Amino acid sequence: MLDIKKILLPIDFSARSTDTAEAAAAIAEHFHSDMILLHVVALRAEAFLAPAGQHKVIQGFAREEAEERMEAFQRHHWPQLKVQRVLREGDPAETILEYAESERVNLIMMPTRGCGPFRRLLLGSVTAKVLHDAKCPVWTAAHSQEKPLHLRAKPRRIAAAVDLQPHSKYVLRSARRLSSAFQAPLSVIHVAPLDPRLEDYYVSPEWRADVIRGAERELAELMKANGVTGEILIEVGSVPDAITERTRERQADLLVIGRNGHGGGHLPTNAYAVIRKAPCPVLGV
Repeated sequence: MLDIKKILLPIDFSARSTDTAEAAAAIAEHFHSDMILLHVVALRAEAFLAPAGQHKVIQGFAREEAEERMEAFQRHHWPQLKVQRVLREGDPAETILEYAESERVNLIMMPTRGCGPFRRLLLGSVTAKVLHDAKCPVWTAAHSQEKPLHLRAKPRRIAAAVDLQPHSKYVLRSARRLSSAFQAPLSVIHVAPLDPRLEDYYVSPEWRADVIRGAERELAELMKANGVTGEILIEVGSVPDAITERTRERQADLLVIGRNGHGGGHLPTNAYAVIRKAPCPVLGV
């Protein structure tokens, strides 16, 4: 079951940090979680080019500026919450992962876009590495740069996608807890993958119907065993595309998926594709 005692929010002061802060506040208030605000000061290029002895001075100015911005960020977004502010230097992804593990963080909430010269780096490698390697659940928003994100601090409807493997029970339990906390109806999606080399006309309607009936029975039993109630949606086809489409159709504000084994880490290909395509934030557990 999803246990949210500590939430870690790494920020880069971009607009996406603001969006994530609102969602983090909603979750923290519901679960009475401790909030940790983390900013990683990147090593500035000018520090390496500075005369001997000036490196620490330049980095010191960077830290002072970051501390002031963190204080202002907290005051503006979370005046009602007790928040621990943490400032670190180094590689952003490694620092986030090391801090989350050492402090036994229960949830990392990641803004997906950086700012300034490291914008593309932060969008690509930092978020991807945290999603792949974090040992706790990770909340992140869609990566689309073409259209605005579908973000709500408090989800009105939740979707969960399961593959019927052993880890599915953790996905279902997490979705159940969030659905109950926010009084949000739950839709549970399972997609039976179709060999991409096959075209639809090679697959008989009888075979497709049989696969759907079998998966529906198995999912209903799994949901009952884990005390989960909600709508069941079964598809046959491309896993990322079908999950994305059903999530969009149901107008879900949050999608819960698995991250390849209890305890997180090693994000599978389908999960990463779902996160990139999803029309709403995704919680990987």
